[in-house]
Amino acid sequence: MTTAPVQTSEQTQEAAGAAGRYVELRIGQNWVAVCELADLTPGRGVAALLPDGHQVAVFLDRDGRSYAVGNRDPFSGAYVLSRGLLGSAAGRPFVASPLLKQRFDLATGGCLDDETASVPAYVTRRSGESAAG
Repeated sequence: MTTAPVQTSEQTQEAAGAAGRYVELRIGQNWVAVCELADLTPGRGVAALLPDGHQVAVFLDRDGRSYAVGNRDPFSGAYVLSRGLLGSAAGRPFVASPLLKQRFDLATGGCLDDETASVPAYVTRRSGESAAG
């Protein structure tokens, strides 16, 4: 698995040159850049490794909105959600696990097929913008 490099918001601002070049996640009170916007293909995900060692799955939907959830599928234990398919149900964007097909709400991390399961969900933004969620 390939993971995108992670940078702090300060490193991102120095390197970006243009607003919106990086996708950032809010981790506590800080923003952390997880990948360049150019690394994302609408409808597909990438995996990124956070400074604390956790993996996230980062997505760009076909409308240009970014999302991030934990990459570990709680049903199989595999780190594969970044390889899942994007869709929507009742207007809620989700990623379907590529293994067992459970769907996880990209905004909340809740499993749409089993309310007892969830994955972490992160607020995202493009560098230089206000939060997306």
